[in-house]
Amino acid sequence: MLRQPLLRQAARTAARPSSAIPSLRPHIQRRTLLSKRSFRQTGTRAVENLNLRNIAQSSADYHRNKQIFLSCGIVAGIVSFIYVSYRIVLEIKKNPIQADADPSNPLSDPNAPNRKIIVHDENGNEIVPTGHSVVPSFPRTISLPSFTGPLDATEPVQPGTITTAAAPETEYTLVGLGTRTVTFIGISVYVVGFYIATADIAALQSALVKKVNPIATTLVPGERDQLRNELLDPAEGAKLWNELLSHNIPARTAFRVIPVRDTDFHHLRDGFVNAIKTRGPELSGKGVDDEAFGEAMKQFRAVFNRGKVPKAKELILARDDKGHLSIAFDGGKKSGGRQLIGVVPDERVSRALWLNYLAGKQVASEPARRSIVEGIMEFVERPVGTVASMVVPLAR
Repeated sequence: MLRQPLLRQAARTAARPSSAIPSLRPHIQRRTLLSKRSFRQTGTRAVENLNLRNIAQSSADYHRNKQIFLSCGIVAGIVSFIYVSYRIVLEIKKNPIQADADPSNPLSDPNAPNRKIIVHDENGNEIVPTGHSVVPSFPRTISLPSFTGPLDATEPVQPGTITTAAAPETEYTLVGLGTRTVTFIGISVYVVGFYIATADIAALQSALVKKVNPIATTLVPGERDQLRNELLDPAEGAKLWNELLSHNIPARTAFRVIPVRDTDFHHLRDGFVNAIKTRGPELSGKGVDDEAFGEAMKQFRAVFNRGKVPKAKELILARDDKGHLSIAFDGGKKSGGRQLIGVVPDERVSRALWLNYLAGKQVASEPARRSIVEGIMEFVERPVGTVASMVVPLAR
């Protein structure tokens, strides 16, 4: 009974024209080509093939790298802590201020900022740490002879000759010190300290105090800040020091230069000559283009016409109450100790050289200039004449 409708349907289909019969081949081909894709998309669920071994390896690599990173951080922290502790211990050893500072001394007050740290060496002498390993300290006071005492500006000078200075000695007190460096990476050349004759400190005190406050004998904190700013200002500082030095205030001063590496006199001479030429136009009074100044520069160059300067050996540049410049060198016991190697009478030479350290836009050593300014602040905060009386003479 079921076959009869089917047979009738087949007969009617066969009776139709061939064009009316739908083609089954394209449908079959399309189904054949797309059957696999269609079957996977609609006939089953999407399946993701997972590689468990790769997943486990990736997880292990992640945790291993994380552990290595954390371990490196711990090691770096420990190394940093040890390094900082080591540097702190070195600084404490170099600057044992609590053990050696004298609280009654205004130049070594540990509670005041920017003070020079004054300690004692094994012989009991007062020294000031420099912070440099080659030249670890400077004496707080030194004794220098009056190199140019008998010299008059009209007397001929024979530069380049070495004579042992046997004149009476004068005590000088350290004001400030610092290291001269060159090039952008800061290569150290020498450590320099500025000394003033102890007996001449009162004159410098009085001149600086009166400049700020004509009726005062000492400066209060606000006035000291005013003076500090003037001394650190390139233009005002140069003007102030130029005026003081042109009037021989302070009368007797000296720069103590100690190389931190082997050098020679010619190298030092070139640096000093360039400094004098640069600061020459700043000098008040007579210019620097006259014949006398040219002759003085020849004398200055001739003084340095000699050989090597080993590291840690002393070179003294001293200026007396007339502005005469004396150069002395201490090559050690084998060379006879400290000896005068030349004198330049023209005070403009020493004044220009002094300005190169004390004031201006560019100085030979900025740390030295700032240390000198702070040393002067220690002077002007005391009543005039009291600082010199509190300086303990250097043990001899």
